[in-house]
Amino acid sequence: MIDKKAADALKTVPLSNNTVCRRIDDMGVDIVDQVVEKLKHSGSFALQLDESTDVNGEAQLIAFVRYRDISEINEHILFCKKLTGSTTGEDVFHIIDSFFSEHNLDWKSCTHLCTDGAASMTGRVKGLLAQIKKVSPDVEWNHCIIHREALASKRMSPELHDVLNDAVKVINFIESRPLNHRLFERLCHDSGAEHQQLLLHTDVRWLSRGKTLQRLFELCDEVRAFLSEHSHPLVAVFEDTDWVARLAYLADVFSKLNNLNLSLQGKDTHILNMYDKVCGFMKKIKLWERKCEDGDISCFQQLDTYLSTGDVDRDPMVQLVSTHLSKLNSEFNSYFPDIENKSAKLDWVRNPFMTESTNNNIPTRLQENLLDVSSDRGLKMRYSETTLSQFWCDVEKEYPDLGKHALNELLPFGSTYLCEVTFSSMTIIKTKHRNRLNLEKSLITAVATLSPRLTKLMSERQGQVSH
Repeated sequence: MIDKKAADALKTVPLSNNTVCRRIDDMGVDIVDQVVEKLKHSGSFALQLDESTDVNGEAQLIAFVRYRDISEINEHILFCKKLTGSTTGEDVFHIIDSFFSEHNLDWKSCTHLCTDGAASMTGRVKGLLAQIKKVSPDVEWNHCIIHREALASKRMSPELHDVLNDAVKVINFIESRPLNHRLFERLCHDSGAEHQQLLLHTDVRWLSRGKTLQRLFELCDEVRAFLSEHSHPLVAVFEDTDWVARLAYLADVFSKLNNLNLSLQGKDTHILNMYDKVCGFMKKIKLWERKCEDGDISCFQQLDTYLSTGDVDRDPMVQLVSTHLSKLNSEFNSYFPDIENKSAKLDWVRNPFMTESTNNNIPTRLQENLLDVSSDRGLKMRYSETTLSQFWCDVEKEYPDLGKHALNELLPFGSTYLCEVTFSSMTIIKTKHRNRLNLEKSLITAVATLSPRLTKLMSERQGQVSH
C-alpha cells in the first residue's frame, strides 16, 4: 500500500518484545467491554458454554452470549478462561460468577443456558445448572441439539456395529502406516479409481463417520485387492456380500445423518429452525421404516443398487435395515421428546400472519396484539423483507409486550456450535511452538465479530519513541 522507501523507514522503528502482545490484549479487552455494555443495555441474554483441552493440556472454558441488540439478535464470544484445577460444575460456575462480578452483570439477566449433557454441566447437586439455579431460579437449560442428534445415532445393532469396527480396523491398517498409505495410493492411481486415499475415522469430529464409510465403500474393490496382496485376515469380510451390503447401508444412512448435522450448524441460527430440521428428519425415518416394511429400500440408493446387482439375500438385509430404523426412531424420540408439539406451539413466532385466530399458548392480552399484527399489511410486507428476529424487533416498537415475548423465544442457543468452532481456532492459535501463550485475549480478538475501537484505544495511549 506504500512505497518501498516508506516501508523500510517503518522497519527501523524499534518495538519491545511484548508490544504486539500488549496491543492484542488491549483490543481483546475493548471487545469484551463492548459486549458487556450491550448485555447491560439488552436486559436479558442467553449463554452458551463448552470446555476443551488445548495443546498444553490446560482446560479452557469458552462462553458465547446471544442478546437483543438495537434491531437484531446478535451473538458474540464473551470470554475464554483457563480452569486451573478440576473441571467440576462448581469450578465452572466460579469462573463465570467471577466474570459476572468483575463486569457487574446480573445473573437474573441470564435467561437461557446451552451446554452439552455432561454430568459436570447438568448434575442436580453439584452440576453447573444446579449452581446457576441457586442464583437464578428461572434460567432455562437447553441440551445442545447437535450433541443430542449425535447421541441418538450412535447406538446400533451388533451386526452393524461389527461392520463399523471392521471398517475402522481396515482403514487404520492402510492409513496409519506411511508405507501402506503410499502403496494403496499407487494402487488406486493405477486402477483409475475416483479417489486415491481413505479417510480416517474419529468419534470426536462431526461428520467423520459418514464420510469415512462412504469413501471405504467407493474404494471397496481397491481395498480388497490391497488386503489380499498383504494377506490381511479382514480381506474375508470384503469377499462377504452380506458384509458389503451392510457397509453400503451404513454409508447411506450416515450420509443422511451428516446432511442433518450440517443443516443444524452455522452462526445466527435460531432454535426454531433447528427444531424444524429435527422434526423433518424424524418424519423421514418413519417414512423409510414404512417403505422397508413393504420391501422398498430405494431411499438408500447405494444399498438398493448393490442388492440389485450383487448375489445377496434381500429379505434378511431389508429386515436388518427395518430393525435399525426402528431403533433409530426410538432413540430420536428419547432425545427429542415431544419436539413436534413444542415446535408447533411457536408457529405464531415463525409467521404471525398464518396462525389461527386464537392461540392458547400465550396470554389473552398478547393474543389481541397478535391479531392486530396479523391484520397489519405494513408489517406483513416487512416480514418478507427481513429476518425473523429483525421483524420482531420492528414489532416490539409498536407492540412492546408481544415483541418482547417473541424475541425471548428466539433468544436461546440451540447448540454449542460456536464454542466448537472456536476450539478449532484455538488449535491454530495455540500450537506446540506457542504452548506458553495466554490464550484468552488472542482468541477473543481472532473470533470476535465486533471490531475493536481503535480510535478510542489510540487516544488513550501516548506515543513513545522507543515503542
